Amino acid sequence: MPRVMVIFAHPCEESFSASLHTATVEMLTKVGWDVDDCDLNAEGFNPVLSAEERRNYHDVDINTRPVQGYVDRVQAADAMVLVFPVWNFGYPAILKGFFDRVFLPGVSFKLQDGKVQGSLTNIRKLAAVTTYGATPMRAFLAGDPPRKLIKRAVWGVTKPDKVRYLALYDMNNATHAQRSTYLEKVKAEMAAF
Repeated sequence: MPRVMVIFAHPCEESFSASLHTATVEMLTKVGWDVDDCDLNAEGFNPVLSAEERRNYHDVDINTRPVQGYVDRVQAADAMVLVFPVWNFGYPAILKGFFDRVFLPGVSFKLQDGKVQGSLTNIRKLAAVTTYGATPMRAFLAGDPPRKLIKRAVWGVTKPDKVRYLALYDMNNATHAQRSTYLEKVKAEMAAF
Protein backbone atom coordinates (compact mmCIF):
# COMPACT_ATOMS: atom_id res chain seq x y z
CA MET A 1 0.00 0.00 0.00
CA PRO A 2 1.52 3.37 -0.98
CA ARG A 3 2.18 5.77 1.88
CA VAL A 4 1.35 9.48 1.88
CA MET A 5 2.66 11.88 4.50
CA VAL A 6 0.11 14.62 5.20
CA ILE A 7 1.81 17.56 6.90
CA PHE A 8 -0.66 19.89 8.61
CA ALA A 9 0.32 23.31 9.95
CA HIS A 10 -2.42 25.21 11.79
CA PRO A 11 -2.80 25.55 15.57
CA CYS A 12 -6.61 25.82 15.76
CA GLU A 13 -8.77 22.72 15.54
CA GLU A 14 -11.85 24.82 14.68
CA SER A 15 -10.20 26.47 11.66
CA PHE A 16 -11.18 25.96 8.04
CA SER A 17 -7.65 24.61 7.53
CA ALA A 18 -8.49 21.90 10.07
CA SER A 19 -11.55 20.99 8.01
CA LEU A 20 -9.36 20.77 4.91
CA HIS A 21 -6.89 18.60 6.82
CA THR A 22 -9.62 16.23 8.01
CA ALA A 23 -11.13 15.95 4.52
CA THR A 24 -7.69 15.32 3.01
CA VAL A 25 -6.83 12.53 5.45
CA GLU A 26 -10.28 10.93 5.20
CA MET A 27 -10.35 10.92 1.40
CA LEU A 28 -6.79 9.64 1.01
CA THR A 29 -7.56 6.84 3.49
CA LYS A 30 -10.82 6.04 1.70
CA VAL A 31 -9.11 5.59 -1.67
CA GLY A 32 -6.44 3.28 -0.25
CA TRP A 33 -3.44 5.32 0.85
CA ASP A 34 -1.56 4.44 4.04
CA VAL A 35 -1.73 7.91 5.62
CA ASP A 36 1.00 9.20 7.94
CA ASP A 37 -0.89 12.14 9.44
CA CYS A 38 1.68 14.64 10.73
CA ASP A 39 -0.09 17.44 12.61
CA LEU A 40 2.92 19.58 13.48
CA ASN A 41 1.18 21.59 16.20
CA ALA A 42 -0.49 18.58 17.83
CA GLU A 43 2.84 16.72 17.80
CA GLY A 44 4.58 19.67 19.44
CA PHE A 45 7.11 20.03 16.63
CA ASN A 46 9.76 22.61 17.53
CA PRO A 47 10.37 24.77 14.43
CA VAL A 48 13.44 26.54 15.81
CA LEU A 49 16.75 25.55 14.23
CA SER A 50 19.20 25.70 17.14
CA ALA A 51 22.74 27.07 16.93
CA GLU A 52 24.09 23.52 17.31
CA GLU A 53 21.85 22.23 14.52
CA ARG A 54 23.00 25.04 12.25
CA ARG A 55 26.65 24.30 13.01
CA ASN A 56 26.06 20.62 12.19
CA TYR A 57 23.84 21.36 9.18
CA HIS A 58 26.29 20.09 6.54
CA ASP A 59 27.59 17.15 8.58
CA VAL A 60 25.46 14.36 7.11
CA ASP A 61 26.70 11.89 9.73
CA ILE A 62 24.97 13.77 12.58
CA ASN A 63 22.68 16.49 11.20
CA THR A 64 19.50 14.39 11.37
CA ARG A 65 19.81 13.29 15.00
CA PRO A 66 17.48 15.94 16.51
CA VAL A 67 14.73 15.20 13.96
CA GLN A 68 15.43 11.58 12.99
CA GLY A 69 11.83 10.49 13.47
CA TYR A 70 10.59 13.10 11.01
CA VAL A 71 13.37 12.28 8.55
CA ASP A 72 12.37 8.61 8.69
CA ARG A 73 8.74 9.51 8.02
CA VAL A 74 9.59 11.71 5.03
CA GLN A 75 11.89 9.07 3.58
CA ALA A 76 9.22 6.37 3.99
CA ALA A 77 6.59 8.35 2.05
CA ASP A 78 5.64 7.81 -1.58
CA ALA A 79 3.69 11.07 -1.66
CA MET A 80 3.36 14.26 0.35
CA VAL A 81 0.40 16.57 0.91
CA LEU A 82 0.91 19.85 2.76
CA VAL A 83 -2.16 21.48 4.34
CA PHE A 84 -1.54 25.01 5.60
CA PRO A 85 -2.80 28.60 5.51
CA VAL A 86 -0.74 31.32 3.88
CA TRP A 87 0.05 33.95 6.48
CA ASN A 88 1.85 37.17 5.55
CA PHE A 89 2.52 35.69 2.10
CA GLY A 90 4.43 32.76 3.59
CA TYR A 91 4.20 29.46 5.40
CA PRO A 92 3.19 29.35 9.06
CA ALA A 93 6.40 29.42 11.12
CA ILE A 94 5.99 25.80 12.19
CA LEU A 95 5.96 24.61 8.56
CA LYS A 96 8.92 26.80 7.62
CA GLY A 97 10.75 25.35 10.61
CA PHE A 98 9.89 21.83 9.45
CA PHE A 99 11.60 22.51 6.14
CA ASP A 100 14.57 24.18 7.88
CA ARG A 101 15.09 21.31 10.34
CA VAL A 102 14.06 18.22 8.32
CA PHE A 103 14.91 18.99 4.68
CA LEU A 104 18.63 18.70 5.41
CA PRO A 105 21.71 17.93 3.34
CA GLY A 106 21.74 14.18 2.87
CA VAL A 107 17.97 14.05 3.33
CA SER A 108 16.33 16.28 0.75
CA PHE A 109 19.41 17.18 -1.25
CA LYS A 110 23.07 16.48 -1.82
CA LEU A 111 25.70 19.00 -2.83
CA GLN A 112 27.74 17.66 -5.72
CA ASP A 113 30.37 19.90 -7.27
CA GLY A 114 28.68 22.88 -5.63
CA LYS A 115 25.28 22.05 -7.16
CA VAL A 116 22.13 20.91 -5.41
CA GLN A 117 20.84 17.47 -6.39
CA GLY A 118 17.44 16.46 -5.01
CA SER A 119 17.40 13.30 -2.88
CA LEU A 120 13.73 12.78 -2.01
CA THR A 121 12.95 10.89 -5.19
CA ASN A 122 10.76 8.53 -3.15
CA ILE A 123 8.11 11.32 -3.22
CA ARG A 124 6.28 10.61 -6.50
CA LYS A 125 3.27 12.86 -5.86
CA LEU A 126 3.19 16.26 -4.20
CA ALA A 127 0.24 18.48 -3.32
CA ALA A 128 -0.49 21.61 -1.33
CA VAL A 129 -3.91 22.50 0.06
CA THR A 130 -3.95 26.08 1.22
CA THR A 131 -5.90 29.26 1.85
CA TYR A 132 -4.94 32.91 1.41
CA GLY A 133 -6.36 36.00 3.06
CA ALA A 134 -5.27 37.87 -0.05
CA THR A 135 -6.91 38.00 -3.45
CA PRO A 136 -5.14 36.25 -6.34
CA MET A 137 -3.92 39.64 -7.60
CA ARG A 138 -2.41 40.64 -4.24
CA ALA A 139 -0.72 37.25 -3.96
CA PHE A 140 0.62 37.62 -7.52
CA LEU A 141 1.92 41.14 -6.82
CA ALA A 142 3.67 39.84 -3.68
CA GLY A 143 5.31 37.12 -5.77
CA ASP A 144 3.23 34.30 -4.24
CA PRO A 145 6.19 32.77 -2.36
CA PRO A 146 4.34 29.66 -1.04
CA ARG A 147 3.26 28.60 -4.53
CA LYS A 148 6.77 29.11 -5.88
CA LEU A 149 8.35 27.25 -2.98
CA ILE A 150 6.09 24.22 -3.49
CA LYS A 151 6.27 24.20 -7.29
CA ARG A 152 9.98 25.00 -7.52
CA ALA A 153 11.94 24.34 -4.31
CA VAL A 154 10.05 21.34 -2.90
CA TRP A 155 9.47 20.05 -6.42
CA GLY A 156 13.20 20.46 -7.11
CA VAL A 157 14.26 18.10 -4.32
CA THR A 158 11.53 15.52 -5.05
CA LYS A 159 10.93 15.69 -8.83
CA PRO A 160 7.51 14.01 -8.49
CA ASP A 161 5.39 12.76 -11.37
CA LYS A 162 2.41 14.79 -10.16
CA VAL A 163 2.17 18.21 -8.47
CA ARG A 164 -1.06 19.92 -7.42
CA TYR A 165 -1.39 23.33 -5.79
CA LEU A 166 -4.91 23.96 -4.54
CA ALA A 167 -5.66 27.41 -3.16
CA LEU A 168 -8.68 29.30 -1.93
CA TYR A 169 -7.95 33.03 -2.17
CA ASP A 170 -9.59 35.96 -0.38
CA MET A 171 -10.44 33.74 2.59
CA ASN A 172 -11.35 36.81 4.66
CA ASN A 173 -14.33 37.39 2.36
CA ALA A 174 -15.11 33.81 1.28
CA THR A 175 -18.73 32.81 1.70
CA HIS A 176 -19.90 29.52 3.15
CA ALA A 177 -20.74 28.42 -0.41
CA GLN A 178 -17.23 29.27 -1.66
CA ARG A 179 -15.61 27.38 1.22
CA SER A 180 -17.89 24.39 0.62
CA THR A 181 -17.08 24.37 -3.10
CA TYR A 182 -13.35 24.48 -2.33
CA LEU A 183 -13.68 21.67 0.23
CA GLU A 184 -15.39 19.51 -2.40
CA LYS A 185 -12.64 20.34 -4.89
CA VAL A 186 -10.01 19.23 -2.36
CA LYS A 187 -11.89 15.96 -1.76
CA ALA A 188 -12.08 15.31 -5.51
CA GLU A 189 -8.38 16.02 -5.97
CA MET A 190 -7.45 13.71 -3.09
CA ALA A 191 -9.72 10.99 -4.50
CA ALA A 192 -7.77 11.20 -7.78
CA PHE A 193 -4.36 11.65 -6.13
